[in-house]
Amino acid sequence: MNLNRRDLGLLVLRVGTGAVLAAHGTQKLFGWFGGGGIEGTSHAMEAMGFSPPRESAIAAGLGEAGGGALLALGLATPAAGAAAAGAMAGAVSVHAPAGFFAQGGGFEYPAFLGFTAAAIGIAGAGRYSLDHATGHVLDRPWVVATAFLGSALAAAAVVGRRAVAQSDDDTDNDTADGEDL
Repeated sequence: MNLNRRDLGLLVLRVGTGAVLAAHGTQKLFGWFGGGGIEGTSHAMEAMGFSPPRESAIAAGLGEAGGGALLALGLATPAAGAAAAGAMAGAVSVHAPAGFFAQGGGFEYPAFLGFTAAAIGIAGAGRYSLDHATGHVLDRPWVVATAFLGSALAAAAVVGRRAVAQSDDDTDNDTADGEDL
């Protein structure tokens, strides 16, 4: 077997990115690695303005854990990359007010994970993957288009609903403080 550097590089990138995403997702879903589990994540999601909080926690956890695991395996890579990128879009929306750099609480890290997951989903898993072993049945052009369109629409709806809720909360707080609208 002749090793292909490009496919080997995709393998390393997939496994590394997928493992990081899967670990973050299992914190949300199961409380592993010091995470809050579904209950803790639900409370955090509510505090961050996501509604409904439990469903948001489950979706974020599945997008990260499921998308990450599938990326690492190189299985259904377009759907995995799209799911992980969509979950990271929600995280970016939370961190965006703090600016770009992670050092100040910004969105640098979730943006990097999201862009990396999206790039892998678009590029494909490479030769050293379950997609390749299964004849790419879950890695077709229509799957790429459908997965990324669906993920983009879902992320836009969730982030948009959060923005509206935060705007409503800000208006309610201004009114409660006696400010004129």
